[in-house]
Amino acid sequence: MHESESLDNAEFAATVRQWLEENLTGEFAELRGKGGPGSEHEFFEQRLAWDRHLAASGWTCIGWPTEYGGRGATIEQRVIFHEEYAKANAPARVNHLGEELLGPTLIAFGTEEQKQRFLPGIRNVTELWAQGYSEPGAGSDLANVTTTARLEGDKWVINGQKVWTSLAHVAQWAFVVARTEPGSSRHHGLSFLLVPLDQPGVTVRPIQQLTGTSEFNEVFFDDAVTDADLVVGNPGDGWKVAMGLLTFERGVSTLGQQIGFDRELRTITDVAAANGALDDPAVREKIARARIGLRVMRAHAVRTLDDADPGQASVAKLLWANWHRDLGALAMDVEGASSLVGPDHDHAGTPSVITDPEHLELAEWQRLFLFTRADTIYGGSNEIQRNIIAERVLGLPREARP
Repeated sequence: MHESESLDNAEFAATVRQWLEENLTGEFAELRGKGGPGSEHEFFEQRLAWDRHLAASGWTCIGWPTEYGGRGATIEQRVIFHEEYAKANAPARVNHLGEELLGPTLIAFGTEEQKQRFLPGIRNVTELWAQGYSEPGAGSDLANVTTTARLEGDKWVINGQKVWTSLAHVAQWAFVVARTEPGSSRHHGLSFLLVPLDQPGVTVRPIQQLTGTSEFNEVFFDDAVTDADLVVGNPGDGWKVAMGLLTFERGVSTLGQQIGFDRELRTITDVAAANGALDDPAVREKIARARIGLRVMRAHAVRTLDDADPGQASVAKLLWANWHRDLGALAMDVEGASSLVGPDHDHAGTPSVITDPEHLELAEWQRLFLFTRADTIYGGSNEIQRNIIAERVLGLPREARP
């Protein structure tokens, strides 16, 4: 990086830092650290207002081209923004799927009409999006999609079921991968559709997680419709568009995620020092390995920022998912026996009966442990990521398929 670029980036970092200091105050002060994994239900309306406040000040979609409402920020500036945001312990964003995934996908593959219709609502956080990929029989193996869409006049008519659909209960729209060519199989004959969720043919049912919350859902399409021109790319090109979107998913925002990981690890280390767990050589070794793993994760992310190779994205997913899962287990080791008892117990120490799981109370580290069990599954399971690396990067024979 040239010296002038370094100075520009330092000034940009100072600007972001100052804005966050001046704005995470007043009604937004209580949002610091809220809405993270396992706590997505916390302060949702207030976090939505915060996202819209960001938008009004030009701090959403900063990497988008200026003609579509972005700042045209460089990769370095986008990394700086996400890292400064995480350092400020600012609240989890509610518009990640629209801003970081669908928006860049529309810019890359959408028509000008689609961009003009949907990008302003994403940038201003007036329309929220859900991701309609996984199905009961097509989780990490997305090519098994069976949800269908047939073109009738000026409408696509959609039938099928999606599952693990994050934020569908609060979103107005979903981007849906559906099979539009009868008789097609695997990644052939799929299309990428933009579908309104507020219509009679759509049913959204929350799925309760181990943490007692319901961040994701199952979604049923029964003759649901969307306009014929709301297919991104050509009909039948859905696999290409869907894979393109996944390369955006593992982009610069992961570096901000790692700041949060670092904060969790530092706090766990402080707890270990305070309760004596750090005297245990096994615990010290696990903490040291976690620190080294975090550095490796960052080095890989920085080295591959502009690499669209799906193999690199799979390596990144394996690195952070397994690391974070192990961190949850480490937190339980550090807490010791107290990790088994949460706020939901009576004065005699007997666990109380949970009659309303949605109001299950968990300590911070219990929530971390339970939620991170899913890290190696959602967004592409470990097994799928290893298959991608083996087949597409190492050139090994493809796994036998039924």
